[in-house]
Amino acid sequence: MTTFGITFTIERLEEGPYLGTSPDLPGLIVQADTPEEVLALAPGIAHDLIAVMREIGQPLPRQLRAIPTPRRVALMVPV
Repeated sequence: MTTFGITFTIERLEEGPYLGTSPDLPGLIVQADTPEEVLALAPGIAHDLIAVMREIGQPLPRQLRAIPTPRRVALMVPV
């Protein structure tokens, strides 16, 4: 199993939920009521998106960074 490090941005939409996207994995879009929900959903959605890309033979984006083992993750938390 390959593990990828993905840059992920969460922003609040004008009048409502939060939206998470990634410049590293175009097509990764996660929407939820809270930033915590977006973060909880993002790994599964990214996994499914990558699996579909591999299944249909679509090359993975070059900017995806394979990492040997997820040990440390940097989070940016606006307060």
